[in-house]
Amino acid sequence: MKGFEERNLTPRQIVEELDKYIIGQKNAKKNVAIAMRNRWRRMNVKTEIKGDIIPNNILMIGATGVGKTEIARRIAKITKAPFTKVEASKFTEVGYVGRDVESMVRDLVEQSVNLVKTMKKDMVKEKAQENVEKIILDALIPPINPNTISATPVGVTTTETPKTDAELNEKTRERFREKIRNGELEDRKIDISIKQANSNGIGMIGGGMMDESSMINMQEMLGNMLPKKTKKRKVTIAEARKLLFEEESSKLIDMDEVKEEAIERAENSGIIFIDEIDKIAGNSSKGSGPDVSREGVQRDMLPIVEGSTVSTKYGIIKTDHVLFIAAGAFHVSKPSDLIPELQGRFPIRVELNNLTKEDFVRILKEPKNALSKQYQALFDAENVEISFNDDALELLAEKAFQINEEVENIGARRLHTVMSQILNDFLFDVPDVIGENAKIIITTELVEEKLTDLIKDKDLSQYIL
Repeated sequence: MKGFEERNLTPRQIVEELDKYIIGQKNAKKNVAIAMRNRWRRMNVKTEIKGDIIPNNILMIGATGVGKTEIARRIAKITKAPFTKVEASKFTEVGYVGRDVESMVRDLVEQSVNLVKTMKKDMVKEKAQENVEKIILDALIPPINPNTISATPVGVTTTETPKTDAELNEKTRERFREKIRNGELEDRKIDISIKQANSNGIGMIGGGMMDESSMINMQEMLGNMLPKKTKKRKVTIAEARKLLFEEESSKLIDMDEVKEEAIERAENSGIIFIDEIDKIAGNSSKGSGPDVSREGVQRDMLPIVEGSTVSTKYGIIKTDHVLFIAAGAFHVSKPSDLIPELQGRFPIRVELNNLTKEDFVRILKEPKNALSKQYQALFDAENVEISFNDDALELLAEKAFQINEEVENIGARRLHTVMSQILNDFLFDVPDVIGENAKIIITTELVEEKLTDLIKDKDLSQYIL
């Protein structure tokens, strides 16, 4: 598949990449890494059995905030795979229609199209920038028809000043082209024409009999049939560069090729992450009410996970080789409460461990996007330096772990609560009270002082959102 070999990583390399962002959960990382490598292996199978090799979908079981979603999201980024996340509980809402389950596949194709378009834009970037430069130059110094240039005898070179308006125009354009390239005219305003999308106003067509996806398809079809309107805008050259680049890139990209490649990518390397699958587990024999729809949602989801054909606005996609990763806390229900057919479609079960105090300390320090590093970046934007003592981070992790134990275990998300409790006053005072080049050091004393009230009011906090 085109572009699929871009991130040809071994399972160990995938786990190493995941370790840069996610602490612990070795078993989950290992299983996900194997699943991703198996897709590459399938693409390189040389016999006709290739089509029969289906992915082993994964069911992650673990409390909130232990890293289920983050593992799925990161694996998609690492392997450059199309990825979409859907909450299973949304299909149990009032007004739910069976075919709405297919919306997760449409979302996946949409993400795949965006991914391929971004890649193609990078490929045509140079040519698009040349075209943009020409449009800006034409707006500044409109060209004069070269036919008006006076003929110079063949073999005669001339260093004289330009004799015609056309020659003078060409020399002026060259000077301005240099200035545009050097960024000397970024603030000058010019008039440009921008194509506008047509607003179709067909919301009432179908008298409520059309679903949302059909409506979007019809609006897009009508929008493509109608001529695009252009609008004159007076903008700076810097703004014009951005607006025109998008337009010129789109002209250079073959959308049919994009759609074809996007469908292929979604089919062979797409990942659909179904969160809160435990919310649709449970039998429907309890009586009437919202529980009745749970088993129905599972049955509607089954054909998608088993492998079916879904029609999207970009073409037809088969879900046979899409990797499905489901996740749930399963506090109330158990994985065995899912209908047997759906259970059979998630053969790999991974239990994620609850995070320990030591994990919390590592989460605060080690990942590339560690919480302490995020806050340092925020303060750095204001030219203020903030640092955390190791003892302070350990105490902070201990307090977060303690609150999780005594109130409600929300995993690593508790660190956000605790960190904001400590730093909110500083964030409020910068830059009005705490000026530039200031240095803030977070000590154990400061952590104790700021978190005393939070710990003291833990009983009350059960009743506060």
